[in-house]
Formats: sequence, C-alpha cells, structure tokens
Amino acid sequence: MKLMAFVVFGSLLALPVALSAQGGSAEDPLLGTWRLNVAQSKYRPGPPPKSQTRTYEKYRDGIRATVRTVYANGRSTTVQTVYDYDNQEHPVTGSEEVDSILMKRVDSRTHEATLTHAGRQVGTFRRVISADGKTMRVFDVRQSPVIDNEEVYEKDEQ
Repeated sequence: MKLMAFVVFGSLLALPVALSAQGGSAEDPLLGTWRLNVAQSKYRPGPPPKSQTRTYEKYRDGIRATVRTVYANGRSTTVQTVYDYDNQEHPVTGSEEVDSILMKRVDSRTHEATLTHAGRQVGTFRRVISADGKTMRVFDVRQSPVIDNEEVYEKDEQ
C-alpha cells in the first residue's frame, strides 16, 4: 500500500509554475489537465497505476493541484496541494507518506521539489516540460522504500 502512495506524490509534484514565479507570461502551458501515459512510463519497482489525472489551476498567488489516481489493485486516491515557488513548505492532503512539499524553479520548464513527512525528507522530484508544452517527464526518487520512477504525461487538448 505504501508503494502505491509514492506514485501519487511524484505525480503531484509535477505541477506548473505560478505566473508570479515565472516572472510573467500570461499563458502558462502547465495549467490544465494532464494524463499519465502508463505505457511510456517506467516504475521501479512497480507496479504502475491503472490511470492518473491531474488538474492544475491558478489559485490566489499560486497553483492548486488535484491528482486523482487509480492503482493496479483498483484502489483510488485524491491528493491536493496549493503552493508557490516561495521557498516555503506547503501542506499536502490526501496522503499518508508526504505531508508537505517545497518547490524550486530551475527554469521555466524545469522544477524540483523536496518531499517531507513529519519534518523529515523522504524524496525528491524533478519534472521537465517539453518545448511544445504537450509532454511532461517526471523523475521521482525515494529512499525508503527505494523508488526510481520516470513518468510521462500528456496534456489534454483544451
């Protein structure tokens, strides 16, 4: 059960940059709905989820993310967070393994996160958005249990 929850958090952190953190553009290619391409993703050790959908919306000075996952065993979860790139921890709800995230903007299409639970770092996350804004790769690494996932997401056409 705990292994399945890690899939959600890696995915949850594949979030868009708030416009204030980007320094400007009125068109944020990350806002909207993204769907996991299970066939192109790699889950080590696995198994992969059946499906995952995330929705990113502007929310005050940041982003509200909602991640809905259906696992291989049929169980489903909804994980949510609201955050900005302000070098502060932000709460995560709907998870037993991660209770906060701290996001860092590397550039306009690359972001990194530190995942924590009860004040202790439990993993890191890096996402890279393609130049055309249609594909997102997420690299999710955890220490215990060891997880090394590469997830591929495709953006829904609006």
